[in-house]
Amino acid sequence: MQKKAKMSLEKRHNLTGWAFLIPAALLIFVFCFYPMVQALILSFSKKGTGGSIFAGLANYQRILKDKTFQQCLFNTVFYFIIQVPVMLVLALGLAQLLNNPKIKGKGIFRTLIFLPCATSLVSYSMIFKSLFAQDGLVNNVITAIGFSRIDWFQNAWAARWVIILALIWRWTGYNMVFYLAGLQNIDYSVYEASYIDGATPFQQFLKITVPLLKPTILLTAIMSTSGTLQLFDESVNLTAGGPGKSTMTLAHYIYNISFVETPKFNYAAALSVFILVSVAILSAIQMKVGDKRD
Repeated sequence: MQKKAKMSLEKRHNLTGWAFLIPAALLIFVFCFYPMVQALILSFSKKGTGGSIFAGLANYQRILKDKTFQQCLFNTVFYFIIQVPVMLVLALGLAQLLNNPKIKGKGIFRTLIFLPCATSLVSYSMIFKSLFAQDGLVNNVITAIGFSRIDWFQNAWAARWVIILALIWRWTGYNMVFYLAGLQNIDYSVYEASYIDGATPFQQFLKITVPLLKPTILLTAIMSTSGTLQLFDESVNLTAGGPGKSTMTLAHYIYNISFVETPKFNYAAALSVFILVSVAILSAIQMKVGDKRD
């Protein structure tokens, strides 16, 4: 009787767990997985006279010939290669600095560095547009020290660097918080013991901090990779993809061919699948390189 009662209690616990889990799982399926499957199906079809018809790999073959796609891919990869490493190194350095127990007012500095992340995307884009305008603060400082003004948003390379600076300004504090959380889980006695053994601060950073923070560094690298490959707001709100399409990202291009130009949903779905596969491949590579656990 006791065994039967025990099994009955276990079943009730299981049923309670499933009762909480199923509604959330259904919402995730309806709003995440079902649209993903539909987009995949849509990418293999094209618009016909009676509706969508199967088109095979036609949309994916079109990607290889699309000059605008190639430009957007170059822009996105350029942002990724420059911005992600600089941002993560800067975030790690700031976290190491602000984790020092001897520094006073750490809470204020941490809050100030994190605040850009709490700023709305549209608002911070407007701030950077004002800063880098023809008569903005940046150009006023440049002319004050003897250089000529730069038309930041009419020069392709200058506009790209503005986007990179904006991304670093916004997301460095976000990643710093992850590193701070990881650093606070490292026993400070480890650093004290290494100091007694004669280790310099730089050696402590390389031999203690980086190895123990490797899981956190891997997490932030994967999140930053995914976010950069899906970059949209800065391209739309800061430069509008210009001049021309020299700063447009892949996500911005997908939006344009779906809602701004004549809708091409099948081709947009193929581009979306391309981004999904790219994120998955890069994340898998980062997991393989960064995770050395047996």
